[in-house]
Amino acid sequence: MQILNGYCQTITQVNRWLAIAASSLVFIMVAVISYEVVARYFFDAPTIWALELSTLLLGPYFLLAGPYFLHTAGHVNVDILYSKLSPRIAAIADTGIYAVIVLISCILIYQSIPIAQNSIDSGETSFSSWNPVIWPVKTLIPVAFSLLLLQSIAELLTAIQRIGGREEARA
Repeated sequence: MQILNGYCQTITQVNRWLAIAASSLVFIMVAVISYEVVARYFFDAPTIWALELSTLLLGPYFLLAGPYFLHTAGHVNVDILYSKLSPRIAAIADTGIYAVIVLISCILIYQSIPIAQNSIDSGETSFSSWNPVIWPVKTLIPVAFSLLLLQSIAELLTAIQRIGGREEARA
């Protein structure tokens, strides 16, 4: 039990750190878009890179923050129904939900690895006028889904403990 709790805390802390780090990308995106707005509307000199760069930064932000949001229950939930459930029934529902997330994560990892590998092998770029490399972002997809898999396993283990009446403090 100690090892499982250690696993749950460790993966949650790793995902928490990555979510905080990825959140800093928002500041870069705001700066880039602000620069684009000023350049376009005040100096009549739009950039060819600002929108694409902000889009390329949004992907890692979204992908790396997602696993920690799973832990904090930051995703959409049907609270009207869920709040009426007893703690044990809610834990059983969570077990089913996290099991589905584990399955979906495995499928997405399996499907995204060849895409990422192909992108790396070809040195894929965006084919826009700016033409930045995009293989690092595509490589992040299976990595992020692996982190989601590990976090969903941690949440599944915690939900199973809650079914048995053991209420664990969430890290």
